[in-house]
Amino acid sequence: MNLDLHLPAFDAGATLASLLSLSTAFVLGGAIGLERQVRQRTAGLRTNTLVAVSAAVFVDLAVRYHGLHGGTPSPLHVVAYLISGVGFLGAGAIMKDGAQISGLNTAATLWGSAAVGACAGLKLFPEALLAAVFVLASNTLLRPVVNRIQRQPLPETFSEATYAINLVCQREQQAEVLDRLLLLLEQAQYPVRAVDQRPFGERDVEIEAVLYATTVDGSELDAVLAELAAQPGMLQGFWNATLEE
Repeated sequence: MNLDLHLPAFDAGATLASLLSLSTAFVLGGAIGLERQVRQRTAGLRTNTLVAVSAAVFVDLAVRYHGLHGGTPSPLHVVAYLISGVGFLGAGAIMKDGAQISGLNTAATLWGSAAVGACAGLKLFPEALLAAVFVLASNTLLRPVVNRIQRQPLPETFSEATYAINLVCQREQQAEVLDRLLLLLEQAQYPVRAVDQRPFGERDVEIEAVLYATTVDGSELDAVLAELAAQPGMLQGFWNATLEE
């Protein structure tokens, strides 16, 4: 039995170039990962190194194949696919716990490692080094700036406030009071985002109307409450504001 394996001729120069690409990706991806590992992030030394090296392998393979056979996929097509693939990988590092979201910086760092590997695979070694430097700078030099900003109280002018009006009325007059409240707010041009109605004691009801985050004139809300005070069945009413980031 004759086996014709059609093995390509060994190209020492091309193999050396691939070794240089993968070594560059390994070193620079490792540098990015080391910074992440020191800070005990989810994607640390091994993950970032693997992402960078794998990106370099795929792009180097595309360059080699395109150089031998031409046609598609071109190296740029492979880079585009790589961006999409790393996007899915990064999404797995993002976690949501209630209103808190973590892992965004980890996902972005993985993307940066892939960019470093893609540059290395294309033999753009200075560009790979620059990319790694800027990824590292983003994770190190900008950290004190972010920490200092986060420690500062947020100025009220930079925030939006969510306003809520709370009314307590007799259960029998609940529908009339709510209709009157919505009418007065509509006339004041304050759109209502949500209305919640819940028991208040055995015979009364609390109505809460949450307004969309916007600029509100407190005197206008006071006027709305003053008019509602004359509504049959009304017991008490007040409004409050909560700052949102």
